[in-house]
Amino acid sequence: MWDNPDTARALLQKKSAKERSLNDFVSMESEYKNLKDLYEIAPNDPDVIKGIEQLYQRVQTAKYITLFNQPADSNDAFLFIQAGAGGTEAQDWAQMLARMYSRWAERHGFKIETVEQHDGDTAGIKNVTFRIVGERAYGWLRNEIGVHRLVRISPFNANGKRQTSFASVDVWPDVDDSIQIEINDKDLRIDTYRSSGAGGQHVNKTDSAVRITHIPTGIVVTCQNERSQFQNKDMAMKMLRSRLYELELQKRAAEEDAAKAAQKKIEWGSQIRNYVLYPYQLVKDVRTGTETSDSDAVLDGDLDQFMLDLLQRG
Repeated sequence: MWDNPDTARALLQKKSAKERSLNDFVSMESEYKNLKDLYEIAPNDPDVIKGIEQLYQRVQTAKYITLFNQPADSNDAFLFIQAGAGGTEAQDWAQMLARMYSRWAERHGFKIETVEQHDGDTAGIKNVTFRIVGERAYGWLRNEIGVHRLVRISPFNANGKRQTSFASVDVWPDVDDSIQIEINDKDLRIDTYRSSGAGGQHVNKTDSAVRITHIPTGIVVTCQNERSQFQNKDMAMKMLRSRLYELELQKRAAEEDAAKAAQKKIEWGSQIRNYVLYPYQLVKDVRTGTETSDSDAVLDGDLDQFMLDLLQRG
C-alpha cells in the first residue's frame, strides 16, 4: 500500500497511538459509570474515594493529550545539558539537572540512554546527551530549552557563601526515517577518537568514538557510548538528522516570532526557570509564573505541572 516501508511504519505507530487513546477513553468511561454506582451505595467507602481520586488523575492526564499538537510531539527526544561558566559549582548543577530529568523520565516509564557524557574536572559533569524513549517524550520536553538558574549555599565553598550557577538545556526530536532530511556526504567532516567514558572494553583502547561536523550549519554531534565505531557513527548520524530537523523547526518558529526561536546565553537574566534553595526554597518558571516551594520534589523529577502549563500557553 505504501512505497516507503518507513512511512508505513510511522503511520502504523500513529494509528496505534490513537487506538490507545481511544481505549483509554472507553476504559475511563466504564470506570466512571462503575464508580458512580458504587458511590450511590457507599459514598464514604475508602476504596470508592480512592478510586474516584485515581480516575480524576487519569482524566486530567488525558485532557492534556490534546496539547501535544506539534509535528514531532509524539517522537522520542534527545536532551542535552551543558554547565555554564563557574567551574565545579556549575558542573555540579548540570549533574543535578541530569538526575532531575532522569527521574522525570523514570516517573513516566520512559527509557533513558546516555549517548555522550563529559565529566567535570573535580565533580559534576561538563555536559551530557541523553536519548529519551517514550510516548510523546519530545512533546513533553520541547519547552525545557533554555537556561536553568540555581541559587544555594555552595558545598564547594569553605565559607558557606551563597552561590548562583547556570546550566543550559537543549532538546531536539528523535526523527524517524519517514521524515526526509537530506545530508550530503561532502558537507560532513567525520573524526574518530578514543572514548573517554568509564567502563567498556574499547574505552581508551581503540578510536571507537565518533564526532561528526555538519559544515554548512556548524552543528557538531558526538557519540562514544556504543560498543563499536560503526554503532557510534550510526547514533551520531541519527542525532545529526534530528538536530537538522530541530533547526528547521526553529527557523519556522523564528518566522512566527516564537519565544523558542533562539537559545540565550548561559548567564544572569536569560534563565527560563529559577531553582532557589537558599535563603528559602522556591522553584519558579519565569515564562508562566508557575511556582512551588517543594524544591526537593522538583529536583526529584516532579516537573509535569511546569511542562503542562507551558503547553497550555501554546
